[in-house]
Amino acid sequence: MPGYNSVAIYKIRRLVSELENVRGRGTELISLYVPPNRPIHDVINTLREEYSTASNIKSDTTRNNVQDALTKIMQRLKLYRRPPPNGLAVFCGAIPTPGKDLEEFVLYEIEPPKPVPTFLYRCDDHFHVDILKDMLKETEVVGIISLDSSEASFGILAGNSLQIVQNITSGVGGKHRQGGQSARRFERLREVELNDFFTRVADHAAKIFIDQHQIKKLVISGPGPNKEDFYKQGYLDYRLQNMVVGIVDTSYAGDEGVRETLERAADLLRDIRLLEEKSLVEEFLKEAGSPNGLAVYGLKNVLSALLSGAADKVLISDGVNMRRLEFVCNKCGYTSEKFVESKDEAGALAAGSQERCPSCGSSDWSYKSMDLIDYIEEKAQELGTDVEMISSATEHGQMFKSFGGLGALLRYRAQGSIHEQLQAQDRGQAVG
Repeated sequence: MPGYNSVAIYKIRRLVSELENVRGRGTELISLYVPPNRPIHDVINTLREEYSTASNIKSDTTRNNVQDALTKIMQRLKLYRRPPPNGLAVFCGAIPTPGKDLEEFVLYEIEPPKPVPTFLYRCDDHFHVDILKDMLKETEVVGIISLDSSEASFGILAGNSLQIVQNITSGVGGKHRQGGQSARRFERLREVELNDFFTRVADHAAKIFIDQHQIKKLVISGPGPNKEDFYKQGYLDYRLQNMVVGIVDTSYAGDEGVRETLERAADLLRDIRLLEEKSLVEEFLKEAGSPNGLAVYGLKNVLSALLSGAADKVLISDGVNMRRLEFVCNKCGYTSEKFVESKDEAGALAAGSQERCPSCGSSDWSYKSMDLIDYIEEKAQELGTDVEMISSATEHGQMFKSFGGLGALLRYRAQGSIHEQLQAQDRGQAVG
C-alpha cells in the first residue's frame, strides 16, 4: 500500500476492529465514504438534505443525535477544499458509555490506503466498515509451488502472512527400476506417472490460485530439474503460466520448500511485507545477540534510545497493548509518567490520583492517557526515527515477541553511563 507505512496501516486496522463492534441505541451512527473525485460542496449539500429528513424522526434523542452528528461531519468537511487523494471515510455518532446511562459523541476521520470506490451515506445502529476492511486487504497476493518428483506444496503469500494451503504426494517411483523390468519400460512407466502427477499439480494450482485466492504473481521452486520441466512443458493453466515471475532452486520441495522459497526469491518478492518484517527481525536478532550490537529491547531501553536520538528504527509487535499515563500536579506542575497494560489502566489511574506529589505534597492531579504505539510514533516523528510494526502471527514475529515485542536498532552505540543503562536490562525486564 504505497505511501502508508506499517504503523498507519496497523492503526487503521485497530480502529476498524473497534468500530465494527460498536452498537448505538438507535439508528444514529453515521458512516460516510467520499471518493476522491466527489466535490466537497456536493457532499455537504447531500448531508444538509439528510439533516432536513432527520427532522421527521419521532424519537427526540435519536433525532437530536443524528442531527448533531451530521452537523459535526459538515463542520469537518468544510476544512477541505477537495477530498484527499484517496478520498475520506468518516464515522460519527453517539456511543453508549459502558455502565452508565450516558452517550459519548465520537468522530473518526480516515484517509484510506486506497481510493474510496463509491460514495456511501448510511445512518444505522452500527458503523459500516466493510468497504474500509476491503481496502485494507493485500492486493499483491503471490502463489508458490514447491515441487519435485515426490511431492508438491502450494503456498499463499499476502502481506505479512504465509499460508501453506495444501500438500500432495506423487506416487511416482524412484529412479531405480524394479527387478525384472527393462530399463526402457521402467522409464516409460515413470514418465507416465510423472505426467499424471504434473497434471494433478496443475489442476490443484488452478483451483487454489485462480478460484480461491486470485493471485497476482507465481513462483515455482524445488530441487533438481522437475520444476523447469513442469513449467516449460506447459502443464499450468495459461493464466497462471503468464503470472510466473521466477523459477527458484531450493534444497527441499513441499512445505519446507515453500518456506525456503521466501529466502531464495527475495529479489522477486521485495515488495511483500512479510519479507520486509523478516529482514528487520533478522537484523535485530543479529545485533541483539552481539555483545556490542546495535540493538536494545525492553520498554525502558527502547524509550531511552528513542528519546536520546540513538534509535534508528523502533520495532513494535502488534501484540503490544499498553498505555502511557502522564500525571501533572495542578499545584506545582510536577510531572510523572507510568506505562501500564491497557487492561490495568483504570486501576493505575485510581492509584495515581491518590498519590502525593513528591515536590509539594499535593494530591490534586490532572492526567493524560495515550496509547504506547501512538506515543512512540509521535516521538519518533520529532526525532526522525522510523517505526515498524511486526506481526505476531508469523514465525519471526513470535521470535521477536520473546524479546518483549519492543526493540530498537541503533544509529550508534551510546557512550558511558547511557550505554551501560541500555545494555543492563535483560529479557526478564522486557515488555510482556
